[in-house]
Amino acid sequence: MNLIPLQAIELAKKRLENIIYHNPLSYAPKLSQISKAQVFLKKENLQLTGSFKIRGAFNKLASLHEEKKLDGGVIAASAGNHAQGVAYSASHFKVKSVVVMPEATPLLKVQSTRNLGAEVMLKGTNYDEAYAYALKLAKEQNYTFIHPFADKEVAAGQGTIALEMMGEQDLDIILVPVGGGGLISGIASAYRLLKPDVKIIGVSAKGARAMFESFHAKRIIKTEAVKTIADGIAVRDVNEGIFECIKQGVDDMVEVDDEEIASAILYLIESQKLVVEGAGAVGIAALLHNKLDLHPHQKVGVVVSGGNIDVTMLNLIIEKGLIKTNRKTKFRMTLIDKPGSLMKLTDLLTKMDANIVHVSYDRISTKLEYGDAYISITLETKGLEHKEQICKTLLEHGYKFSEIV
Repeated sequence: MNLIPLQAIELAKKRLENIIYHNPLSYAPKLSQISKAQVFLKKENLQLTGSFKIRGAFNKLASLHEEKKLDGGVIAASAGNHAQGVAYSASHFKVKSVVVMPEATPLLKVQSTRNLGAEVMLKGTNYDEAYAYALKLAKEQNYTFIHPFADKEVAAGQGTIALEMMGEQDLDIILVPVGGGGLISGIASAYRLLKPDVKIIGVSAKGARAMFESFHAKRIIKTEAVKTIADGIAVRDVNEGIFECIKQGVDDMVEVDDEEIASAILYLIESQKLVVEGAGAVGIAALLHNKLDLHPHQKVGVVVSGGNIDVTMLNLIIEKGLIKTNRKTKFRMTLIDKPGSLMKLTDLLTKMDANIVHVSYDRISTKLEYGDAYISITLETKGLEHKEQICKTLLEHGYKFSEIV
């Protein structure tokens, strides 16, 4: 597949009028200061259904509707965002939609897809197995399969993001999350055809390196497995057509690991007041962790692709992030098991303005001497200096402890 024709992207824009939200680029002053460039965010996490995927899914179904090819219903395989885009679009056109999701898909994503009108089937231990089952069912039941990225109409829909960005800022660099490549192929096509001097840079997750490795090798590289918190871009195989489009339209690709993605998610919550999923945070992670050589005069657009993050994962990221930034600390120590020992410790911690959020008291471990007890204690602290002062004071009062990290 070559670059997506500009006519197809402009037609997609017309189809999406009065359907999607137009979230304007917003300047991010704090992020600009950190990255030493002028940073603007395209907040597709605030989009209808919580991600950019509604654009491609709706455009595809609209094209099928115009060709009168929707009567038999549609089917898709997805772990979340594409599923919701297809479900919403099918409901709009009043046709049946079936979505096959991996069995381990979080309940919230399953329920959200059902609430949008789709019949959800849980099949397979991963996306590839769900995808294979969906293709099989499409053939048996005569459904039209809606591919999440390897489709010209889907990619054209995603390319409408570029048209919106062009109308608002003269950007020098665009950072785009990369998984299967539908989003970046659409955006890159629009910019290559209208503003070819703009640099398009893909950002992939280190745990899903198929497109990253293929891009730099200039040939398709197969990967055996993917493992990343950025589940929206956790794609194992590279589609040949999309890859050809990316080779023509994308200037470079960088990658970020899960720790960097998690730090970006936490940063966006605290500094930008945005809830963003792993895939949506990779561009921010690239800026925060200096993956690019930027200059103060450059204008950088970052596509924040989605915000459908599982609450359990979000909680884990926040808790680990607080520990890494020394705002939460866990200690383990041995106390004499007698009345008042625990109170003496908690009184000391209170005087140091440490907020105790959890205490675990163990007096029956076989590793303990008789008369002793293990205590694990979790504290809210005010940063590294405060934590170090707590450690110093505990040592001065004779407490021997280890930090749990």
